[in-house]
Amino acid sequence: MLLRAGPFEFRWPRTALVMGIVNVTPDSFSDGGRFFDPDAAVAHALALVEQGAEILDIGGESTRPRALPVDEDEELRRVLPVIERLTRQVRTPLSIDTQKPAVARAALQAGACIVNDVGASRDEDALWRVVAEAGAGYVCVHMQGNPQVMQENPVYQDVVGEVRDFFLDRLRRLNDCGVASDQTILDVGIGFGKSLEHNLQLLGGLRAFAGLERPLLLGVSRKSFIRKLLGAEVEARLPASLACACLGIESGAQLIRAHDVAETVQALRMAEAILAHRK
Repeated sequence: MLLRAGPFEFRWPRTALVMGIVNVTPDSFSDGGRFFDPDAAVAHALALVEQGAEILDIGGESTRPRALPVDEDEELRRVLPVIERLTRQVRTPLSIDTQKPAVARAALQAGACIVNDVGASRDEDALWRVVAEAGAGYVCVHMQGNPQVMQENPVYQDVVGEVRDFFLDRLRRLNDCGVASDQTILDVGIGFGKSLEHNLQLLGGLRAFAGLERPLLLGVSRKSFIRKLLGAEVEARLPASLACACLGIESGAQLIRAHDVAETVQALRMAEAILAHRK
């Protein structure tokens, strides 16, 4: 299986990729704005690369439940200095976490090569055409609703089947816009318009997505469904995040999006070594 993202290519089978999270926001649920300053964000990103991150995901708008939208100019002001500086300092692929076509275009021009799009459920195709023009990678995230309302009352008859059908539809529409299948990563959207039970069903049903023959990205790091199940606050959710990541790669995930990169890399490499000896 091949993933193309600008000048970068990844081929599977190979070890799972870890995508390190760089939140350039004042209101992230996970770090409380610790990396809002560009200098702090760049230093954090460089540290994540040293810890083993093979992709850096840079976002300037929080997508936590009930987060307020950020206007285009402000989002650009937050992310562009970070992307421009990292492009000069590392050869690590940079991902822009955005729903806005203009932000995606500017970030790709500044050196990013992947667009991580939690708004893939939209009907209009402007952002997809930006991805096609740039030859960028594209993370297609499933979300029911939007961050302001997504957790109010998510309803599914069959969450695994419905998310799979969503991906089939989006792969077709992306191809129609010029985004090739080998540019696309799929993300089931843990926590994006799902209840605790929906999240657990998706985590337990990841093998259902293997037939789509696209890399599967799993984003579980520090998410609130862990608190709902175990009562753990943000700073105490690493063990559960690692459990989900390891079970995720066993079930076919190829990429893990994580805040705690060093710990995630170590856990994944151990899980992979054990799985390689499974009889």
